[in-house]
Amino acid sequence: MNKNELQKLEILATKIRIDTVESIKSIGAGHIGGSLSIIELLAVLYGSKMKYDSKNPSWDDRDRLVLSKGHAGVALYSTLAECGFFDKKELMTVNNGGTNLPSHPDRNKTLGIDATTGSLGQGTSIAAGIATGLKLEGKDNYVYLIVGDGELNEGQCWEAFQYIAHFKLNNCIVIIDENKKQLDGPSKDIINPFNIQEKMRAFGFETISVKGNDIEAISEGIDYCKSIEDKAVCIVLDTIKGQGIRYFEEMAGNHSVKFTDDNVNNETEKILREMKNSLKEWE
Repeated sequence: MNKNELQKLEILATKIRIDTVESIKSIGAGHIGGSLSIIELLAVLYGSKMKYDSKNPSWDDRDRLVLSKGHAGVALYSTLAECGFFDKKELMTVNNGGTNLPSHPDRNKTLGIDATTGSLGQGTSIAAGIATGLKLEGKDNYVYLIVGDGELNEGQCWEAFQYIAHFKLNNCIVIIDENKKQLDGPSKDIINPFNIQEKMRAFGFETISVKGNDIEAISEGIDYCKSIEDKAVCIVLDTIKGQGIRYFEEMAGNHSVKFTDDNVNNETEKILREMKNSLKEWE
């Protein structure tokens, strides 16, 4: 990746991060921690890797994305808006009555959403089904599946992983967001996931670990997965809940943040100003 390509993706990631924080702040509360942890990944996918047409979201030859951790829907909406699927003004309607942007993705409401998700674990099965269909049709499109590490508590994930590995669905790139926290606290204290890489390898996946805030490493990881033939592939994304904004990274209860406290609101406004100023320096 050359310097210009990297900067383009860094700018996109910053825009998505700003949109995500502003959207969640506008409704007074939301899943900010798990949304921020996948911003760089979404920037790489939609800014560089995925095949899509924002003016024709149902284009048959597009790649698909399944956000199984549907509570991070605002991050995906922000990405779709930045990439031209719909007007950015819609982001301020998230989770309001009559909106096309419900708290969790709904393929029947939002342009660019390929799968309705939010019931944890079900996205893995949906992605496996889509990938199987594409294989049967002889198409070379990819399905990108984003799963949360807390979501791995759901047994359905492991049933679907076993299926993906058995049928060597290398067109389904499984990406596990290992941000190490869930609603009630650190994942290791709720139900210890142990070593996720080792578990995915035991299930038959070619598995690599990538730093979740490293745009170049994410890009190279996806290219590596695409080079694997005849085997299922998985990226374990090493992230931090609230990634990219230290204030939220260090907040104890950052799974879902309420913007009802003056200190939280003032600090968030300061962060937004800083990020917008950084954009001006780039542009």
